Amino acid sequence: MSRESDLHRLYRLLTDLEDRIGGKQRLGDCTGYMDWPERGVYFFFSHDEHIDTGDQHRLTRIGTHAVSAGSGTSLWNRLRTHRGANSGTYGGGGNHRGSVFRKRVGEALIERHDLHDEYPYWGEGSSADRDRRLDEHEHEQRVSERIRDLPFLWVDVDDEPGPDSDRAYIERNAIALVSNFEKDALDRRDDDWLGKESPRHEIRGSGLWNINHVEEDYDPAFLDRVAEAVENTTPA
Repeated sequence: MSRESDLHRLYRLLTDLEDRIGGKQRLGDCTGYMDWPERGVYFFFSHDEHIDTGDQHRLTRIGTHAVSAGSGTSLWNRLRTHRGANSGTYGGGGNHRGSVFRKRVGEALIERHDLHDEYPYWGEGSSADRDRRLDEHEHEQRVSERIRDLPFLWVDVDDEPGPDSDRAYIERNAIALVSNFEKDALDRRDDDWLGKESPRHEIRGSGLWNINHVEEDYDPAFLDRVAEAVENTTPA
């Protein structure tokens, strides 16, 4: 099988998943009261780009959680970190130092709008004090507006935390398959896709908001595991 046919199979599986759970969700509409699986893999799509073979939105971010042994992070907790805070001091914003997804989107927005002087410390360190977070809050709100509107899907993969988990296996192979980094581009990115303005060449070259695994080869057998996970996934 070719990479092109494997990519088409992945998109068909995601279409089946979408039908199974009643459509894509958006983080702006989601809450912790929904019936989320404890663990899983999530797939974010562009809201205004489609693949050439049909109406399916183009994949732009693939991720999971709890890939360190003993980690207790749940699927919803990871998604909530990407979404950001709904209320409180940082309401409408979030913490990009706790979400690489938010960090990368924020970097690209800084490039697009030439905001380097306004946010010179964006992405520095694993934490920040209250004053710095307040200084960055307006930009965190811009990031939230972007991410909360992106359609996404998830599959239920309830295995133990760790780097050898099925979730980690699906994540890295899905990224490697979808990535166009130094490969023939099998999907078409619109010229105004925000990731094209990322300072990271991995994002610009791959067409994904991912850095890790974009340069790797993939194991086609992972698609069988995705198919199993789709069958095990129920609506939230």
